[in-house]
Amino acid sequence: MTTSTLEIVPEIFDAGIYNRFASELRYVITDMICRSGSGHIGGALSLVEILVTLYYRSIKINPAEPKWEERDRFILSKGHAAPVLYATLAYRGFFPKNWLATLNADGTKLPSHADARTVPGIDMTTGSLGQGLSAACGMALAAKRDSKLHHVFCVIGDGESNEGQNWEAALFAPHHHLDNLIVITDYNKLQIDGFTSEVLNLEPLAEKWKAFNWNVLEMNGHDWDEIYCTFEKAKQNRNKKPTMIIAHTIKSKGCKIVENAVGSHNIKVPDRKTHEQYLAAIDGGPFELPY
Repeated sequence: MTTSTLEIVPEIFDAGIYNRFASELRYVITDMICRSGSGHIGGALSLVEILVTLYYRSIKINPAEPKWEERDRFILSKGHAAPVLYATLAYRGFFPKNWLATLNADGTKLPSHADARTVPGIDMTTGSLGQGLSAACGMALAAKRDSKLHHVFCVIGDGESNEGQNWEAALFAPHHHLDNLIVITDYNKLQIDGFTSEVLNLEPLAEKWKAFNWNVLEMNGHDWDEIYCTFEKAKQNRNKKPTMIIAHTIKSKGCKIVENAVGSHNIKVPDRKTHEQYLAAIDGGPFELPY
């Protein structure tokens, strides 16, 4: 078993360390889900590099003061991917890592979907798809009216982008000149019922958001440099338009038995043998667990 190196120094970047960090987080996230017996592994593993970059290099936060008024806000609209957010927050120091072993258990502080009531560092309870972007618009508008300088970040899913409420928010944000709003589409091309191109085709996705008068950027959602540079470019935006970042990702990235596979959205883990099979499928593992 490999010794854990998950304690990395925020804002000091080393590609080798971050690659190892991503692999270990995927191992921990997979173990969390397997312990609970089921969970949304696909959309959690696709977001690892994006959330690590956000919380270690890009957004203003204070783990010792989760409600710090000047912090950047973050909404995981695709709330079923909560395990990746929980793991990132725990390693960033928002709450003890031993909480991670209790995902969705009786009495847990970490339910299967992101919960702002019980989890330090979460700005909105999510899980009802389509609502996070609207709330992010409200937070960004409030910041504008209060002359606050923080940004509001929001991650939406590509399957979630079938929701009409997202497109109402897409109209609202540029109308109110919300250039402090940065939205990321986790474009892993898969949703619960199959490939997005077959269920309800989103293409041409970039052109759609441009037509709604958004500042549109695209990136490889697993490339550290691209992610960081894209976030920095979005933060510097002052053109009175909100920013949509289309992140091209791989569903269940790093888990060989379900990577980029239909059916990877939500897995069932009925026994220890299946649990061990999923852990053995994580690239770079096994790793030491923090609990």
